[in-house]
Amino acid sequence: MELFVIMLERLGIIVMVAFIMTRIPIFRRVVDDRSVTFSQKVSVTLLFGFFGIIGTYTGVVVSTGQASYMMWLSELAEDEAIVNARVIGIVVAGLHGGWKVGLGAGVIAGGHRFLLGGFTGFACGLSAIIAGLLAGFAHRYVDKGKNISLGVTFFVGALSETIQMGIILLVARPYEQAFALVEMIGLPMILANGVGAAVFVLIIRSVIREEEKLAAVQSGRALSIAEDTISFMRQGLTTASAGQTCQILLKEVGASAVSMTDRERILAYYGKGVDIYQAGGPIRTEATRQVLNQGEPYIGTQNRQDQTENLYPDIHAAMIVPLMEKDSVIGTLKFYFPTEKEITPLKRELILGLSRLLSNQLELARVEELRHLAQETEVKALQAQVSPHFLFNALNLIVSMIRTDPERARKLLLSLSHFFRQNLAGTNQTWSTLGQELKQIESYLEIQEARFQGELNVRWEVDDTLLNWQIPTLTMQPLIENAIKHGRKAAREPLDVTVRIERVAESVRVTIWNNGRAIPHERLALLAKGPVHSEEGAGIGLYNVHKRLTEMRVSEAGLSIRSDDQAGTSISFLLHRINQTERKEGSG
Repeated sequence: MELFVIMLERLGIIVMVAFIMTRIPIFRRVVDDRSVTFSQKVSVTLLFGFFGIIGTYTGVVVSTGQASYMMWLSELAEDEAIVNARVIGIVVAGLHGGWKVGLGAGVIAGGHRFLLGGFTGFACGLSAIIAGLLAGFAHRYVDKGKNISLGVTFFVGALSETIQMGIILLVARPYEQAFALVEMIGLPMILANGVGAAVFVLIIRSVIREEEKLAAVQSGRALSIAEDTISFMRQGLTTASAGQTCQILLKEVGASAVSMTDRERILAYYGKGVDIYQAGGPIRTEATRQVLNQGEPYIGTQNRQDQTENLYPDIHAAMIVPLMEKDSVIGTLKFYFPTEKEITPLKRELILGLSRLLSNQLELARVEELRHLAQETEVKALQAQVSPHFLFNALNLIVSMIRTDPERARKLLLSLSHFFRQNLAGTNQTWSTLGQELKQIESYLEIQEARFQGELNVRWEVDDTLLNWQIPTLTMQPLIENAIKHGRKAAREPLDVTVRIERVAESVRVTIWNNGRAIPHERLALLAKGPVHSEEGAGIGLYNVHKRLTEMRVSEAGLSIRSDDQAGTSISFLLHRINQTERKEGSG
């Protein structure tokens, strides 16, 4: 019992070594069951082998002849043996690193024990190698990514020590001395090393779990900050967005002050010293210019010898991180603290994470800006698609009517003027209303009706109470043009077109119908899903309209197209009330 208690006392060394080993990156990779290189495995094997040697040196020297023991290791006499914790490092090596690491650690620690001599030298050296193989064999049955059971660890540690006792009885001579030794140390070593191996693994698991909890807390804080700041940072790096963001960061990070700059000036500053660092002022510190030029974080004290710097008395240190857009530094994020000691490793990691997070948000803002520009470009492209033939045909029609029907020619000229005026006005507008869109297509249809002289009949079924609903500019005109251009049948056969705007529950449905040629089934399946090229150019206008309706969140489903020989062709879309509300709030 006394020997068992002394061995348990030595577990303090085990706890210390276990904690130190959790600080070593290579060891952490092995524990986390991540892929390691051959050189890293060799390093871990040497580490565990060294730990096994420590277990030997910190053991208790037992003299079977005198039935007494000595603390710490000196020189072994022939009748002396060591009650030690060597097997703990070997077992943990095999359980975490596999049989190769376990065998390597066993060879190192066992070889060292053999060289120390004593009548159990060979038996102890051999049992160390077997312990490494046994633990490596148990590693094969541990599910990848899962923690090793403490019960399994205790069992493997105790079993390894039991095997060592058996090998001592089989190999060590004289047998009577070996038997007396096993009788004295067997049970204490089996129990103590089983417990020691379990404690070693428990320490590793506890440290890693604590770090994971801290990481989870930091991740939660970062996600909370991301959620709070995304609506502001999506506006880009502006004075307004920087001010709102800095207020949030000041509360979340716990700094004395927070500042944000672009490449030339201070965009926002909140916290202590707000009366010194005014928003809109020039960048003062050399450290900030260094971060802007090099793109690397800065941590350190503020330069009081800089004559341009007017430091707040309670601020003596800062951490400055770059704000990136792709590979370019577009600004900095600055956190001020009373002393450099206040910038703890956790705060450093949080601030670095915030730098990446805000940089991603700014890049998304840039992508959003480019998307809006692309949408505006699509509108302009649609407007440029108005066929020159339409203009020439309309002018020729008006010229031919000047003598025969000058009043009709005058009205058509006004319609043509209104049509192109609306087109030009749309180049500076993203949004329109159903009423404005109807005026646009009325002008277009008046010219087409005059041109086809009774071969085109237009019917209007419009609920006038819905004309204020918002819609992307130039949405309906391509649909009308498509109906006339591709719906006409044989010459002189009338084409009927219906424009319908109606309320459907909380939405509005807009429908353009014609009784002309049906769209082939294989072509119908492709329309609005991508540009569909043909000699007549059909499809790209529908695709652009469909894409803008969905991407601008006006109509969730976009265009719905139905066509057959009996029912004709209808193109419709739904405008949703919730999107109208968002649109009006956004435009306000």
